[in-house]
Amino acid sequence: MTKTPRSPSTNPQHRPWPLYRKCSGIALDLGSSRTRAWIAGRRGVLDMPTVTFAGDGDIHPIQRGAIVDTPGTARMIGRLLGHRLPRFGSRVIVLTAPALGGSAFRTEARTAVEVLRPHTVLTVPTPRAVAVAADADLTRPLLVVDLGAHLTEVTLLVDGAVTDARQAVLGTSDLDSLTPSTRITDVVVAMVAAMLEEDPTTETFDALRAGTLLAGGGALRPDMTYRLADQLHAPIRPVPAPHTAAIRGAAKLLESASTHPSALGTPEPAAHPQ
Repeated sequence: MTKTPRSPSTNPQHRPWPLYRKCSGIALDLGSSRTRAWIAGRRGVLDMPTVTFAGDGDIHPIQRGAIVDTPGTARMIGRLLGHRLPRFGSRVIVLTAPALGGSAFRTEARTAVEVLRPHTVLTVPTPRAVAVAADADLTRPLLVVDLGAHLTEVTLLVDGAVTDARQAVLGTSDLDSLTPSTRITDVVVAMVAAMLEEDPTTETFDALRAGTLLAGGGALRPDMTYRLADQLHAPIRPVPAPHTAAIRGAAKLLESASTHPSALGTPEPAAHPQ
């Protein structure tokens, strides 16, 4: 289990914000199990396994929330989106990133999406995208639990920014007859307990009492939802269609950013990557 110190989140920036009317807008969620995309002006979410191919076998370029094969990730993105985009014109990409992905994930992801020839790449923490998809009140402290296939994250958002996060390299794909779902819920409870203990404010407690947002494929399992509510003695609020919450939130942020990039909680992009 890993954690991050309590500090405001930052979203790295790519290039100057362009005139949106001349741009193709793309929201992209690079998950360890599934990769999802949304293109402005088109209906529905594009969804494919996070797999690429080389030689005689398949390759999983993103593992446990980390991009381990950047060229492979680029090939996968190109295969999913390349033929669906206009040949010419600028492109704005809003890219989700794990709360604890750090600069390494963002740097590799920005390198991979260069295959789409973007003008601007903006990153948003996955839990913030989940909160936006759920229409959550970001003016109040909010706990978000993401039960992914290969990764479990617990994040505290304050004013929409990540101030504390914990991560376990464990997900629903690890469950079998020898690894019951209680293992994941017990890990989540332990992470929340550690956050409560180390929080010098009442923000984590207030967020817990208000109700924890639950996202990821694990949120589709009633047994995990009920157990978390019972163990935490607090409300659990599964996000509608929790497995696609991150990409839907990123798409909403992309639409908001068409007015101004401050909708993502970041200043206008600088001239060079940071």
